[in-house]
Amino acid sequence: MAKLPLEGIRIVDLGGVWAGTFATLILADLGAEVIKVENQYIWQPNTRAVPIAHLTKAMTSSGAGWTTGLPNNEPGAHPWNYHPMFVSLYRNKRSFTVDLRRPEGIAILGKLVAISDAVIENSAVGTMEKLGITYDWLRQQSDDIVFLRAPGYGLTGEYMSARTMGAHLEGVMGHQILRAYRGEEPSANSGIFAADYIAATQIAFGIMAAIWHRNNTGKGQFIEMAQAENAAAMFVQAYMNYALNGVVEEAIGNRSISAADGEAPSGVYPCLSPGTAATAEDRWIAITVTNDEEWAALRSLMGDPAWAQDPALATASGRAAAQDLLDAEIAAWTKDFDDYDLFHRLQAAGIPAAPVLEASRVLDDPHVQARNLYQPQRLVMDDIGEHKYPKPLYDFPESPGGIRRPPVGFGQDNEYVYKELLGTSDAEYARLTAEGHVATEFDASVP
Repeated sequence: MAKLPLEGIRIVDLGGVWAGTFATLILADLGAEVIKVENQYIWQPNTRAVPIAHLTKAMTSSGAGWTTGLPNNEPGAHPWNYHPMFVSLYRNKRSFTVDLRRPEGIAILGKLVAISDAVIENSAVGTMEKLGITYDWLRQQSDDIVFLRAPGYGLTGEYMSARTMGAHLEGVMGHQILRAYRGEEPSANSGIFAADYIAATQIAFGIMAAIWHRNNTGKGQFIEMAQAENAAAMFVQAYMNYALNGVVEEAIGNRSISAADGEAPSGVYPCLSPGTAATAEDRWIAITVTNDEEWAALRSLMGDPAWAQDPALATASGRAAAQDLLDAEIAAWTKDFDDYDLFHRLQAAGIPAAPVLEASRVLDDPHVQARNLYQPQRLVMDDIGEHKYPKPLYDFPESPGGIRRPPVGFGQDNEYVYKELLGTSDAEYARLTAEGHVATEFDASVP
């Protein structure tokens, strides 16, 4: 069986939240040995869970599922090992604990860096500096190390000290202004944190490119990847439209930026619903017409109503100019259909469409099931039963891809890292445990 692309590469993961964590997930899925460095005395916000480490039963019974939801609404002994924020991002990884606030902890990290290929971090500027983790220090451990830092707004400039998450970064960059619904304030739309995931893909690419360069030249490198600069590419068409044409783009909701080129109508339309949005039982379908032929097919499927027979609508420019009419009439037509039934009818007619699924319906989607996107797993450190976890987005037909290791527990690989990789004796390991470096639970001082 062939090896995975990054087999033999070791990554020291100092990242957190989504940008750093999803980046190392990509690398781990590709075969790299990703070792997440954790500390029982420090809670990384929005990394192993959203609010706090020690969730209570009351917390798990209320609030959004992605913030407080746990299996069977039970916090259990180690909620940080199976929180929904965490489990989707920690498959195929290892975890070990060390207190980096102490000189001995930094020395332990140095030993691990010496036998690793790359280090990744995306903390607020100043965090690594306070710990003494600089590129110069890393090079003292391994001269050809690759060090990638992904701060929100860069390591210099007026915004360098600003703490940010994806939603905040998108607001500063202007994304939420363009992504809002027409006629509404940007705050009326929810944050989608796309900047985190886009940053993560570029972090992973940067690491792979730097390792390729090192393998060909023998030289490591330092990479600064400001997430704001990377996120600018999300709306490059708006920047280019202003730079080249002087046009300031506005929010268009779910419509296509290519309406003038034939992508109209394009939107999300109501379907027959068993309930309301308050109970997550409203149903919607996304439809995008991309050319004249698809518009003719949609007219036919709708029964060629009188309003659709307007000759102007037979052209891309005509449809682009009449999007309010199109949206209103199509919504009046779709509202009486089951979303899946209409989806199949539209696709059978050659019209791009798909139901908009509330999260709980995704697992039952036939396409998701056919792709085996979620796979049953049992956690190693906690017996909470068998649950389905998302697998990598790609399969390797000749390599052992998929979920090679379930989401890793806090400190699950302490013995592997300390004893096998770093050569720590049993007596020394016991001392490090007694002194708080080695742990499998967060300290009681952590909320």
